[in-house]
Amino acid sequence: MGQQHRRTGGAVVTAAAVGLMAVATGCSGGGAAADDGRSASEDAVDVVRDSADALVRAGSSKARTSMEMASGGTRVTIRGHGSYDFRRQVGRFVVVLPKDPAGDDEHRPITELMASGALYMKNRGAGVPADKWVRIDTASLSDGNLVTGGATDPLAAAELLRGVSKASYVGETAVAGVTVRHYRGTADLPSAAKSASEGQRRALGAAAKGFSKGGVPFDAYVDEQGRLRKLRQHFSVANAEVASTTLLYDFGVRVDVRLPASEDIFAGKIAEK
Repeated sequence: MGQQHRRTGGAVVTAAAVGLMAVATGCSGGGAAADDGRSASEDAVDVVRDSADALVRAGSSKARTSMEMASGGTRVTIRGHGSYDFRRQVGRFVVVLPKDPAGDDEHRPITELMASGALYMKNRGAGVPADKWVRIDTASLSDGNLVTGGATDPLAAAELLRGVSKASYVGETAVAGVTVRHYRGTADLPSAAKSASEGQRRALGAAAKGFSKGGVPFDAYVDEQGRLRKLRQHFSVANAEVASTTLLYDFGVRVDVRLPASEDIFAGKIAEK
């Protein structure tokens, strides 16, 4: 793909990340110490850290995402739904933006394709023709696409947990009718980047340099197979606080993702709003 199709640098980041704000103005009893003398906290760290591998073993799933952004006195929520193939590291999502403050302006849903090292967006608006895609190199984003697209890449979110620095077992609960174990802790971005898979390493490395805080608080809900069922993470981005929630279900579903051809990718300048 030609260099003219690769969107890098601050202008695109502003259009994608800030623009999304602008438009709106298994171990049973995981909490107990293991029989081998390990502490409960050590056991919790291992369960959380291994959850990304459990998703890869599962193959794929459907997902729902929610991203709550708070900046100054403004709070908006961006929602998405789709499916993700953890082995191929590709996904397709539809992201729905909130109404304008007046409540009478609907925004067309944005279609997003997530791929190893890239984010493709359609119906992005801001001067992009309706039949064209915008391609962004995720390693060029200061957040590695953890928040830019309005929907956190499910595998990137899970691989961030490879950098868990501390975790504790909160208790057993249910997510969408499935019994899960709830863990709470903090993940270290630089450590996660070093331990990430090849497809996610550069993006998480960019996030480790770009976020104002290297530690990411999380709540992870893990089922009996060690798979994440729900993950909530908190990010500090510039002057905003972002809470990203990902729900995973229907494991093993077929995921059909076709990346755009070169001629379908917009090569022009993206407007700020």
